[in-house]
Amino acid sequence: MQPLAERMRPGSLEDLVGQEHLAGKGSILRTAIESGHIPSMILWGPPGTGKTTIANIIAHTLNVPYYQLSAISSGVKEVREVIETAKLQQNAILFIDEIHRFNKSQQDALLGAVEKGTITLIGATTENPSFEVNSALLSRCQVYVLKALDESGLVRLLHLAMAKDSQIQQHHIELKDTAALINISGGDARKLLNLFELVVTSAPSNKKNETGAIEITDELVMNVAQKKVALYDKQGEQHYDIISAFIKSMRGSDPNGAVYWLARMIEGGEDVKFIARRMVIFSSEDIGNANPNALLLANATFDAVNKIGYPEARIILSQCAVYLASSVKSNASYEAIGSALAAVKQYGDLPVPLHIRNAPTGLMKDLNYGKGYKYSHSFEGNFAEQEYLPDKLSGTAFYEPGKNAREEEQRKFLRGLWKEKYGY
Repeated sequence: MQPLAERMRPGSLEDLVGQEHLAGKGSILRTAIESGHIPSMILWGPPGTGKTTIANIIAHTLNVPYYQLSAISSGVKEVREVIETAKLQQNAILFIDEIHRFNKSQQDALLGAVEKGTITLIGATTENPSFEVNSALLSRCQVYVLKALDESGLVRLLHLAMAKDSQIQQHHIELKDTAALINISGGDARKLLNLFELVVTSAPSNKKNETGAIEITDELVMNVAQKKVALYDKQGEQHYDIISAFIKSMRGSDPNGAVYWLARMIEGGEDVKFIARRMVIFSSEDIGNANPNALLLANATFDAVNKIGYPEARIILSQCAVYLASSVKSNASYEAIGSALAAVKQYGDLPVPLHIRNAPTGLMKDLNYGKGYKYSHSFEGNFAEQEYLPDKLSGTAFYEPGKNAREEEQRKFLRGLWKEKYGY
C-alpha cells in the first residue's frame, strides 16, 4: 500500500497546500502554466514542499509527454535516451529529481536539448542551485524557490487527510494536539503525513477514549517517533536533523558532539561539499569577527576536501569542525545584516545622501552630487566624521560588537571615532 503522503499527493494547483507565491491565482508560475508555455526551471526548496508534485501537475495540466529521472540512479546514458525520444515528440517535459547530484558532464548533456527546446527541463533540488547547478545550465532555467510549510498549512494537511483518505477514515481519530507533529515535521509535508499515519496505525488500544476514538496527543506522537529507527539517509528526513545537530554542537562549543555528528554524516556517505559549505556559513554566522581565522580555515577546508575526497577528507573536516566548535563565538555580523535588511523592508529605497553619491558627469556635479564629501585618507587617522546613512536612519546602529576580546577592541575603536553617535 502506498504511504499516506503519496496517496494525498495533489493532482491540481487548487489542491496544493502552501507555495501560494508560486501556485496561487495570478502568481508567476500559475500564469505560465495557464498560458501553456512554461520555461525550463529549477524548483529549489526543502524536502516535502511540493517540487515533484508541481512537476506532475504541470505535465498533467499541459497534457504533454513526461519523463522522470532521479539524479541518484540515472546518468548521461539515460538522459540521452530521453532526449532522443523527445526529438520525435513535441513539448516533452523531463523532470530530474535531486538534480544537484548530477556532475558537470551529466548536466552538460542537458544543455543542447534545453537550449533548442527539445525538452523542457524541470529540475528539483534541496541545495542552492547557484552552487550545485553549472552556470550554463542555470542561465537557461528559471529558478523558483519553494518554502517550508507553515503551521497553518501543516494543520490543514492533517485535516485533509482525515477528510479524504479512505485508509485514515477507517480509524476514528480525535486530533487533540498538533504541536509535536508540526515540530517533528519541520515544514515537510511528506514527513508530517507519513508520521501521522504511523501514529494512527500503531496507536495502542489504551490510547482510545471512551468513544473508541484514537486520541492524537503530543505524548503519543513523541512516543511513536522515538521508537522509529533513526538511520542517516542523505536523501531522507534524517539528513536535516543530523546537519542541525552538527551545527548546534559547534555553536554550543562542543567539539565532541560536532565530531560525532560529523561521523554520522561521513558514515552515511554525505557529500563532502555539503558538509564543508555548512561550515563556511557557520564560520561567519556564528563566529564572525570574534575570530576571523575561522572563515579562512573553513574556506580552505572547502577547497581541500574538493581536491581530496573521501576517505582522507574526513581528517580535514574533523580538524575544521573541532576548530570551529572550540572557537570563541559571535553572531554580531549575522544580526547586523538582519537588522539592516529589516530597515530596508520597513523604509524602502531611502535616498543616498548627496555628499556620498557618485558624480561622473558635469550635470551630476551641478546637482551637488558628491559635494562636501570628505576623503577619509586626507584626514588624521584616516577618518573624517560625516553621515553615511540616509537622514531617516541617522545614528542607527545595525552592528553591535559581540562581547569577546576581538570585538571589544572593535567597539573601543569605533567609540573613539564616533563618540556617542552609535552608542558604542
